[in-house]
Amino acid sequence: MPSKHALLAALALSGAALADSDAPSLPALGLDAERLGVLGVSSGGYMATQLAVAYPRRYTRLGVFAAGPWGCAQGSLGRALGQCMLTHRGPPDPDELEARHAAYLAEGRVGASEELARQRVFLWHGGHDGTVLPEVGERLVEQYRGWLTDADTQLRRVVTAEAGHGWPVAGERVASQAPLVDCEAGGSPYLLDCGYDGAGEALAWLYGEAESSPPAAPSGELLRFSQEADSGARQLGENGYLYLPAECTDGEACGLVVALHGCAMGAEQVDDTFARHSGLNAWADAHRLAVLYPQVALSLGNPQGCWDWWGYDENSWRPHPDHDNRDGRQLRALDAMVERLLSSPEADQEPNS
Repeated sequence: MPSKHALLAALALSGAALADSDAPSLPALGLDAERLGVLGVSSGGYMATQLAVAYPRRYTRLGVFAAGPWGCAQGSLGRALGQCMLTHRGPPDPDELEARHAAYLAEGRVGASEELARQRVFLWHGGHDGTVLPEVGERLVEQYRGWLTDADTQLRRVVTAEAGHGWPVAGERVASQAPLVDCEAGGSPYLLDCGYDGAGEALAWLYGEAESSPPAAPSGELLRFSQEADSGARQLGENGYLYLPAECTDGEACGLVVALHGCAMGAEQVDDTFARHSGLNAWADAHRLAVLYPQVALSLGNPQGCWDWWGYDENSWRPHPDHDNRDGRQLRALDAMVERLLSSPEADQEPNS
């Protein structure tokens, strides 16, 4: 089997053409498991929290944009729409959600409380968000304040008063051709021109201030990889994206952040817009981080291409879907991708004959 450098060269060669038909699988890169985090926006924010609560020992850093509390939907689309985005059914009940978490703890289907208590968390919401109301986002703030050892030092909450629903960017920090939308109005592709560098602020809080400012343009490659091995019935897209800074291909130890798009922000709707223009890649250079951008497929039960935070991938065949615990199919698929990237390249090498 090829060496680490050969694997990277093959990945770069295939990714440079962004060929749909022959994208390579994710290689084992030996990325630093001690510098692992997950970020997400909207449905991706809900999924990011599910991942962090299921595996808190692994995902020690969490960033959530425009989403509400863990476990909110409880397997019901009606609850997701009426209580976890808007509040037609009233706001999410914290006692009810805490009971759900306690039941999962007792069954060993989420991580231990002491591991969750050590996480570092960044939470952002737009004050004019009419899709996931700021009031719903506050329930996630309250939830984590109850879980963390010292919320004053581990949790940062930011509300951009004029912002709508989406991922905030500072226009001067992204490429001039980036398809940004009005900060308050929002809309596809949900990259909000708010003058607020969400990617930079989140990574600074989660990883510490970078040694230098980000470059004017990312130094590495945005590569396409095949998700076929992880798709199955998990409704993942055919391909995902991986950003590798130049330093990560030169033998430097690099960490990893998983970035989860929101509804109507995936490759089938907006191509690689989120992966290319969120502002994460340039900051990833400064922090020495690879960025994994998994993708969800559109389907009859998921026409907007959302991550599964209400059970759509499971509730057609089971009354109590496991989407928000360690038995969740999308959660396991995501964690398998991460495990692959963290694995030592030597594990791919055949023994000498």
